Amino acid sequence: MAQAILADTFPPDKRGLAFSIYGITAVCAPAIGPTLGGWLTDNASWRWIFLINLPVGLLTLALVWRLVEDPPDMLRRARSALKLDYIGFSLLAIGVGALQIMLDKGQEDDWFGSHFILTLAIVACVCLTALIIYEWFHDDPIVDVRLFKNANFAAANMMMFMVGAISFATTVLMPLFLQTLLGYTAESAGMVLSVAAVLLLIELPIVGRLIGSFPLRNLIAFGWITLAIGMYLSTKEIDLLISFRAAAWLRIAQYLPLGFVFVPATTVAYVGIRADKSNAVAGLVNFTRNIGSSVGTSIVTTMIVRRSQFHQSRLVTNTSTGSTRFQDAVSGLGQQLAHAGLSPHDAHVQALARIYAALQAQAAALAYIDTYWVLGIAAVVMFALSFVLKKNDPRVRPGTRMTH
Repeated sequence: MAQAILADTFPPDKRGLAFSIYGITAVCAPAIGPTLGGWLTDNASWRWIFLINLPVGLLTLALVWRLVEDPPDMLRRARSALKLDYIGFSLLAIGVGALQIMLDKGQEDDWFGSHFILTLAIVACVCLTALIIYEWFHDDPIVDVRLFKNANFAAANMMMFMVGAISFATTVLMPLFLQTLLGYTAESAGMVLSVAAVLLLIELPIVGRLIGSFPLRNLIAFGWITLAIGMYLSTKEIDLLISFRAAAWLRIAQYLPLGFVFVPATTVAYVGIRADKSNAVAGLVNFTRNIGSSVGTSIVTTMIVRRSQFHQSRLVTNTSTGSTRFQDAVSGLGQQLAHAGLSPHDAHVQALARIYAALQAQAAALAYIDTYWVLGIAAVVMFALSFVLKKNDPRVRPGTRMTH
């Protein structure tokens, strides 16, 4: 709704700048959240992560009541008989609800090894497929799926899906790595993310200005290829000895390029779409971004677990009792622990436990590297898809025909 209000309020040549300011909240909030949440968790209670929304929500409610007005044509439609698409609404609510629960609980319940997850997957698939078919032939659909006949709109939605997936995936990965493997507190891990968020606050208005000087798809392509480079750097630089400063720089490389994708992709989604469809465009664009964030988070958390298991099984082959190097390592560490005051038996057990813990940490670090490789490949694919988008001439006033 917020994006639809912006689309109705600003003319097409001003939407880029308006969406860039909107993007500050949409893109920076997930980066700032972990820092604030970490501070609240470490200094107060995790319950305040929820309680803090009360005053913010009440303030927002007052501002909306005071400042937001419906346009005249919407008021006229509201006074007429309202026909709600109950069937479409029900299919949407049940399908998306089942999908979200499946994504949230999938890794915890071993995905399709669980009858509960399998049932949710079937319900989501049936309901969302039925929704697409039903809404395609409905005169006044609650979800205007016919908009996807526009190739430019479909490509823009794919971009926004991947923006949601990668932005939330990287937001999950970095603090998870720092807290589980390096011992960071929730607050200190959040501080690593906040540096990029502050820079993004400065970047997004600049991107909004650049929309008036460069074709949208060129900015999007630049964002994706820069993001791919950032993911490649992550695969090379991330390890168990990484410093706070190096982690913050990696986060900047992972997150700043998204500003060059989010704002232009949001803007380009409206190209070739009638003005009266702006609400439908805004709803679908934000829906795909939110679904992307859920899918991305589920994929990376599953990958971390599965790839950690894979690398652990590979590394364990180097810790057999027949390995001279392994025996020397256990013996050397055991002697150090014995000198520290442990009995020979306890020192030997402790040595084995510490070596196994180090092996698990190394396997997990390799899993994070694999995950960043996958995200980098996805960014390269999106870079290629950028050139499917319609190319606009920023020097031409809105309304001029767009060319491929």
